[in-house]
Formats: sequence, structure tokens, C-alpha cells
Amino acid sequence: MLKEKLSKYNIILASKSPRRQQFLKDLGLPFSIQLKEIEEIYPKELQAAAITDYLADLKSKPFTDLKENDILITSDTIVWLENKALGKPKDTKDAFRILQALSGKKHQVITSVSLKGNNFQTIFNDITNVYFKALTVDEINYYIENHQPFDKAGSYGIQEWIGFIGIESIEGSYFNVMGLPVQKLYKELMKL
Repeated sequence: MLKEKLSKYNIILASKSPRRQQFLKDLGLPFSIQLKEIEEIYPKELQAAAITDYLADLKSKPFTDLKENDILITSDTIVWLENKALGKPKDTKDAFRILQALSGKKHQVITSVSLKGNNFQTIFNDITNVYFKALTVDEINYYIENHQPFDKAGSYGIQEWIGFIGIESIEGSYFNVMGLPVQKLYKELMKL
């Protein structure tokens, strides 16, 4: 249904995330992947969804040559804990520090998506509350050693081992925690 509706468009995904790529495949959308490197730096005064909105927009800026029927999808995800943004870990020590900070607490996963054509742009976001049990040092070390969570905001993937044993509940979209609010993306694409 979405494929037919968008058949006149050329969908471009500007993300190397295998999860985001799989979501678009699972929606039945033909798309190409185009990557342009940017420095993911945002103004320090931004908070929560304002950060991911800013970064999703920033990731779209290098694409200055969009054609009439192009739709560019860019996205950004952060973990928001105690009024601080947690991005991807720099190394094993940082991943451990982040997971220990999340242990036994509620945090929010915030993802923003930009849909951009050559004469329009829509930015939307989704927020999911995630509740972690108290994680042991052994559980954190096991996860980091066996799952290498260095490409994930907050140092974890909900769909991986740590999600199975560590997440007690969520409020909101599961797929948003994986990096893309698929239901909201579908709704926005259907409006085009």
C-alpha cells in the first residue's frame, strides 16, 4: 500500500544503521542509501527532543541537490537520562559507565526523523520510556563483550540480550527504541 502510494518518489535513506535500513525494507519501500559525513554537534542549550530534531535536520543539510521526486529520510536517536543526553559510547569503558547509569532507572529514548524534498521538510519525533532493572557488573560486562554495543545510543539494543534480561517495561514504541518510530514514519509518508 505505501509502496504504491510512493511509487512516483525516489526514497533516499541517509543512515548506515542496519536497523533503520531493515525497517524500510520491512515496510516494502524501495530506497537507496546515500551517506554524507557530518559532525554531530548541537548547541549545548538544547534539551531532549530539541537535540534529536536539530541533529535529524543537520544530517539533511548536506543534501542540497535533491530532485523533484526525491524524499530524503534522516534520523537521530538519543537516550535521555536525568536531563542529560547519552549518545553512542566511545569505547568499552564508556559503554560500561552508560549502562551502569541506566541500571535500575527509567530513561527516555528519543528519535527524530526528517523527511525532506526539494521544496518541503517535515521533522517529527517520538519518545519512549524505558525501565531497566538493576543490572549486575557481570551482566553489563557480558553484554558489552558479546554484543559490542558501540553503534547504539545509550550503549544497548533493546532487541539484544540486555533487552531480554534487563528491560522490565516500556511505555511507547518498541521500534522507536530500536532507532526509528516506524508507525509515525508510515503515517507521515502516507500524507505525501
